[in-house]
Amino acid sequence: MTDQEELLFLPLGGAGEIGMNLNLYGYGRRGAERWMMVDLGITFGDGSLPGVEVMMPDPAFIEERLDQLEALVLTHAHEDHLGAVAHLWHRLRCPIYATPFTADILGHKLREAGLEGQVDVTIVPLGGTFTIGPFELELITLTHSIPEPNAIAIRTPVGTVLHTGDWKFDPDPVVGEVSDEEALRQLGEEGTLAIICDSTNVFTAGTSGSEGDLLESLTDLIATLKNRVVVTCFASNVARLETIAAAAAANDRDVVLAGRALWRFSEVGRDHGCLQDTPAFLEEDQAGFLPRDKTLIVCTGSQGEPRAALSRIAGGSHPRVSLEEGDTVIFSSRIIPGNETSIGRLQNQLVRAGVQVMSERDHFVHVSGHPARDELIRMYQHVRPSIAIPVHGELRHMAEHARLAVDCQVSHTIVGENGSMMRIGPGEPCIVDHVHSGRLALEGNRVVPLHGELIRGRKRALWNGTAVVTVVIDKMGNLAAEPVLTTTGVFEDGDEDLHDAVLGCVKDALKDEDSKETRNETIRIAVRRLFREQLNKKPITQVHLIEI
Repeated sequence: MTDQEELLFLPLGGAGEIGMNLNLYGYGRRGAERWMMVDLGITFGDGSLPGVEVMMPDPAFIEERLDQLEALVLTHAHEDHLGAVAHLWHRLRCPIYATPFTADILGHKLREAGLEGQVDVTIVPLGGTFTIGPFELELITLTHSIPEPNAIAIRTPVGTVLHTGDWKFDPDPVVGEVSDEEALRQLGEEGTLAIICDSTNVFTAGTSGSEGDLLESLTDLIATLKNRVVVTCFASNVARLETIAAAAAANDRDVVLAGRALWRFSEVGRDHGCLQDTPAFLEEDQAGFLPRDKTLIVCTGSQGEPRAALSRIAGGSHPRVSLEEGDTVIFSSRIIPGNETSIGRLQNQLVRAGVQVMSERDHFVHVSGHPARDELIRMYQHVRPSIAIPVHGELRHMAEHARLAVDCQVSHTIVGENGSMMRIGPGEPCIVDHVHSGRLALEGNRVVPLHGELIRGRKRALWNGTAVVTVVIDKMGNLAAEPVLTTTGVFEDGDEDLHDAVLGCVKDALKDEDSKETRNETIRIAVRRLFREQLNKKPITQVHLIEI
């Protein structure tokens, strides 16, 4: 606790990783700050944790201070920025601010979660200004791969902070307006204390490229392809959807959408002025009636997600869409770090089936929605901050971003991962504390700690299997029936001798044990010891002791 009012920044997601963004801004005396949250997103599992397909940041720090939380502000409608809202809102129950497109996408998610009418959502116009507690906010239009991406100029008593969100400088963005660079220059003229900025493409030289340039490349590429063409991209990339549809129309191909999320974003996009010159998309069940050389299918699953449309198509389990030898799949997306293995596995599966796979390694089929080095330099030239705090990247991205900021004459940089509480002002900017920042997993319809007993137990069972011993004894402690052993993932066919040995050790343990209270644990330890000696495995072992 201090008597001095401070401006604090605390990332709980998205700093030290790409995705799963959760940012907190606090202002006031330490311990009595008023907090504002910016974004609340998810990331997707890579298949290494059984049953875990969606993960999100743990908001425990702010959950313990709900009386100090003013509101949640959403920068745009990508999953890694708003995907956790419906899952975690019951823990936060705070007002939410968003622009119209983002609010509509959020509304769909809230309805699916049964939260319609329960959440206080305030719609802010593009370029709008509003006040949240001690923070005065101004939205600044930037470009990204989705409608209405916003930077936020956050004005406080100690100075102005620019929170960029996801952005790039694109002279022909296809969807939405070009970046409002005049507003950025004006911030620089007024004086900007700090910038909290996207680090995703800091290692990429030059610029990220324009969505408008991609149309010609995709059109020419599709013209060379025979049979059925599938293009996979992020469902939320409305700009890419419009580009793909235009390229398909130029090649006299009808466009089929495969994936519920694609339909949601396309419908909301049309409601907000996107895709106006794009013919209506076709449903999955119409794909089988179209000539293969006149069909283009857009589907989800570019990151190898096991339940997404492309994985099911590749595995032959999709009920309405299939691929044949000579068809082509185009990956119109970047590989998010951490997804290399799942994407490689999916691409190998497609190639094994005789399908041609094309990605940005083979052809110009993707432009990033994030700034490359020249765009970052341009941003720093406009805004001229005193402090740079890189986010939205792995540690190596953020460290390189900090070096770039120093080259751009920024006086101070702070590189902090999730849980690093940073003082922006007044005084020397620095990390002043570290707080808990964990991950939560969506497990079925429950949100559970990623490193809690449920997920840990499932991992142990995955690696070692399970064994359940049922023992029936009489009141004297003697066996009343033969023990029963039930296992999962432990025995191979032909392991009858080992099975019998386990039952023998159960009988021996029961014979040697006099104490009724310790009988159960003695049997469990004996069985585990035998498995370890015979198989070098430690299956999760339970004993059901029944006394009759």
